[in-house]
Amino acid sequence: MKKHTSKVKQKTLLIINSGTIKKRFILQRLKKIGIKIIMVHSEKNWATSYVDEWILVNTQDHFLVLKKVHEYLKDHQVDGVITFWEDDIILTSKIVEQFKFVGTPYKIAKTARNKFSFREFCQDNNIPAPKFHLVDSAEDIKIIDKTFNFPVVIKPTYGSSSAYVIKANDSAELTEIYDYLQTNLSVQVESSLKDGLQLLVEEYIDGEEVDIDILLQNGKIKFWSISDNFQTTEPFFVERGQAIPTLLPEANQLELVAIAEEVLEKMGVRNGCIHFEAKYSSKGPIPIEVNLRMGGDEVYSFVKHAWKVDLIEYAAMIACNQYFSKIVKAEEPYTYLEGQYFLPQKSGIISSLNFPEKFNKEDKVCDFHFFRKVGDTVFTPPDEYEYLGWITAEGENANDARDNLENAIKQVSFEVVPFSPASAIGKTERESPFQPATFQKKILKSQSKINKVRKIELKQLRQLHIGIACNTYANADGTVEAELSNVGKNIEKTLNEIGYQTTFIDFNNLNQAIKILQDGKIDLIFNVGERLNNSSLLEPHIASLFDAFQIPYTGSNPFTLGLCIDKIRVKKLLSYHNIPTAKWDYVYSLDEEINSELKYPLIIKPANTDNSIGIDNNSIVTNKVELKKQLEYVVNQLKRPALIEEYLEGDEYDVSIMGSEQEDLTVLPLSRTNFQNLPTGYWHICPFEYKFEEATVYKKNIIVQRPPKKVNKKLLSLITEIAIDTYNILDCHDYGRVEIKLDKDNNPYVLELNPNPSINLGDCLPEVGKLSGLDYGQFLEKIIHSAIQRYKNNPPFYHLQANLI
Repeated sequence: MKKHTSKVKQKTLLIINSGTIKKRFILQRLKKIGIKIIMVHSEKNWATSYVDEWILVNTQDHFLVLKKVHEYLKDHQVDGVITFWEDDIILTSKIVEQFKFVGTPYKIAKTARNKFSFREFCQDNNIPAPKFHLVDSAEDIKIIDKTFNFPVVIKPTYGSSSAYVIKANDSAELTEIYDYLQTNLSVQVESSLKDGLQLLVEEYIDGEEVDIDILLQNGKIKFWSISDNFQTTEPFFVERGQAIPTLLPEANQLELVAIAEEVLEKMGVRNGCIHFEAKYSSKGPIPIEVNLRMGGDEVYSFVKHAWKVDLIEYAAMIACNQYFSKIVKAEEPYTYLEGQYFLPQKSGIISSLNFPEKFNKEDKVCDFHFFRKVGDTVFTPPDEYEYLGWITAEGENANDARDNLENAIKQVSFEVVPFSPASAIGKTERESPFQPATFQKKILKSQSKINKVRKIELKQLRQLHIGIACNTYANADGTVEAELSNVGKNIEKTLNEIGYQTTFIDFNNLNQAIKILQDGKIDLIFNVGERLNNSSLLEPHIASLFDAFQIPYTGSNPFTLGLCIDKIRVKKLLSYHNIPTAKWDYVYSLDEEINSELKYPLIIKPANTDNSIGIDNNSIVTNKVELKKQLEYVVNQLKRPALIEEYLEGDEYDVSIMGSEQEDLTVLPLSRTNFQNLPTGYWHICPFEYKFEEATVYKKNIIVQRPPKKVNKKLLSLITEIAIDTYNILDCHDYGRVEIKLDKDNNPYVLELNPNPSINLGDCLPEVGKLSGLDYGQFLEKIIHSAIQRYKNNPPFYHLQANLI
């Protein structure tokens, strides 16, 4: 078979705005066909591995973008310009016009982008359109009530993705929706609204909604494909899915293509990959809107599988002015496809999520993406207009594709725990979808916090208002309680000294903590909270609250925090990834069998405690009698499951890591704990009394070296590499400490990962940070900066991005 050589190989393409990581498949394809990518974006992000050069500039500042592009073009050859991001259609048109690239000029793009202008254009050119009216005030609502037939649809003139598009069945509903939108319409929820917040009302159009994907070159349609949209979930017009090819009769298809061609010709659109939305109503075809870009999400995959036409490659060819002949479609599609979005039914937090690591070939799944994970907060309209992911299946005919899709969907399940109607966090049981507006304001207000930290520069860090989430005890009798009380106070004191404004958030007073979060004054939270309702098992829920309020925070996400508390699950996960850990078993009750192949001595640990609680010299057992006694202590007295491991007698290493992304992780100098001086009868471990009690035999005889001395460099490298793998597998964020212990032959084994470990003055992480030249203030700022970079590079509530694209 002759190898395909693209006409745009070695061409240089200016791409305006990378979009979110959901657009990664586009850049992957462009690179595969040999295009040099020059990315115009505000900052370097997830797209770095695909981009050849960056023009770093805020794309909302059109004047500055044009200036930067002009400077770049003085010394560089560029063959074309394109965007796949709705927000920057108008900016791209200005670049097309000023620098004579192939594409749509500004005036035409502005008409297409503005739904009111587009309706005026249709009216002026005798193109079918519903009755419409621009809404500037409550007086306009009264006019609509008197002159329009209900139902009507109200929508932003510059919206996209059906955000804030709402159906009203009568004048009372329209008034309520208008009042809601006046208060809550937000660029933070839908970024394309940066071009304008005006509202349009038009009469509801009946009929089947379709998308027409068109390749247009020199004013001629070179290819078209129609897909059917599933019935939307009203009143919010939430898209549910699509099917390709359309099941409309051929005559209706030709009518739709004819009206699309008429619209594009009369508008003056001559070149581009166009996503044309229309309805085939009882009165015939009616245009909905013209998107001057390739359709988003599953559209590329749909057309590629059904018709073997690569929209990304042809869009690049059009932009680079590379001529191609009219594409002759096959008489029948190569396959039939149906795709469906995953949509939550109610706002809340994802409590469970299950899907196959890989679908079987017989499932006929072409495309599967799921962008959220357990612990993420999700919102339904009108609070948010995002979906959780999508799935596409193929078949020999439309019914076969539908059956395959339904079977595939059965393999994907997720549960969302709704916000309680009585909760201070939110309220889902409302008299109407638009009440109470105060809740919506809080959501949008908190979303702006994420937007703020995304735009913050390193030199502006100290302008942030930092909340310090912690636990304090007035009478800290226990050493653990004293430690918990001190760490927050020391962080607060240090951050204040170097110029930050801070607010103390004591999670021992949950009601007061929630009030502080609701105030909206805090930009970012430094999370060192370890207990909720005085339980360390509830620590992950502190981070979940920050997600629910959409306030950025340092440290690991709820899923990682919850996972690492459960030592049994961590052992299973590390074993699955072939990370070396001591041989092990576990029990939840005393009547369970224990693996007979485990060799004494064994160490018995509570499987879900921290701070070495429940671990002392008696935790190591040498026979069945001792084993039974220690298991009874853990299971019956401590009321915990027991983890049983083969004892390791060698040195213990703490590997302190900072950062979140694999390419920017920093491994601080290692800390080595040596037990050789312990007297006979003391096992080589770090029990609770070593960590929290003074003047013990352990304190006197255990030697800590920072950094390790006289240790084989290859061993230190191996320990470091194992720790990095562990950190990444468990999805640790910003900072963490991996504990690794050696056996008698100096083989390293992972004990556990501590996400959000204690970082009080004198603790391991700040101390090894000193060895790298970081004082305590610099160490804390490095964590803050890491958190900000994480929010800059990823969507809100980013925890674990499924690598499925």
